[in-house]
Amino acid sequence: MILTVTLNLALDVTYEVPRVDWDGVNRVGAVHRRAGGKGVNVARVLAALGHDTLVTGLAGGRTGHAVEADLRSAPLRHALTPVAGDSRTTLTITEPHTHPHEPGRSGRTALFNEPGPHVTSGELTAFTRRYEKLLSGAGAVVLAGSLPRGVPAGFYATLAAIAAARGVPAVVDADGEPLRHAAEGRPAVVKPNADELARAVPGGTLTEAAGALRERGAGAVVVSMGADGLLAVTGEGTFRARMPYTVHGNPTGAGDALVAGLALALVERTPWPDTLRRAAALGAAAVATPVAGEIDPDVYADIHPQITVS
Repeated sequence: MILTVTLNLALDVTYEVPRVDWDGVNRVGAVHRRAGGKGVNVARVLAALGHDTLVTGLAGGRTGHAVEADLRSAPLRHALTPVAGDSRTTLTITEPHTHPHEPGRSGRTALFNEPGPHVTSGELTAFTRRYEKLLSGAGAVVLAGSLPRGVPAGFYATLAAIAAARGVPAVVDADGEPLRHAAEGRPAVVKPNADELARAVPGGTLTEAAGALRERGAGAVVVSMGADGLLAVTGEGTFRARMPYTVHGNPTGAGDALVAGLALALVERTPWPDTLRRAAALGAAAVATPVAGEIDPDVYADIHPQITVS
């Protein structure tokens, strides 16, 4: 079982709009509402691949109840800790890649994230106790996404250290201060994108910045670079995964699908070249779908064998 932690759970709302007019009225072509947050998206991808998962995190208020209802209907196994504050809503607005009257214009995606509830120290203590119990049945744990207000920036490092003490490898996908601190908990893998890594470790190349996170305690650093593929700085060397072509669509859940591949590799002890090829293919397959947490199996099957790793 892979445990996924989403401390800032959300109700994800996606609007598919034929063409966004930022100064006028827009007619929405399709609406999707579902439980979200990075860890939930990871769990959806793992479940689609047939792997056992368990979603944990913090949920509260009417939005939290809507999130739990969607997890039940998915169905995704979950064990959430209640908080008094209302969980957040996120809004994604996507345009199609092709525009019949503007063939040279590519589609765009805009994401609006609410900050989430304020979490008390007592609620955080209750979550940590539950987390420690859930680790007993986990082969790996994913710690992903933003932290709600009231949660210390070093909390992912704390959770990773608790997992490591129990022999459970952790993947951390975070940004800003949580990313800077994460390596101190000695996670097996840290997965920033290129911009997140540059903010966390300014100056130098991506390889040097990834190496700096390894020096702070991370076992490996896998950097997602969109159409440019992946960079992995590991204890076995530095690897590059290159994409054969660009997949167009909604990139919102691409990193989450990629993280699902990394978590699977920890459980299955997959060699790095195979790990990166599968993770990159899952990320591309996620871009081809309209909502985060899904993958297009046809895109995955086509692009996977064409990804080169050096």
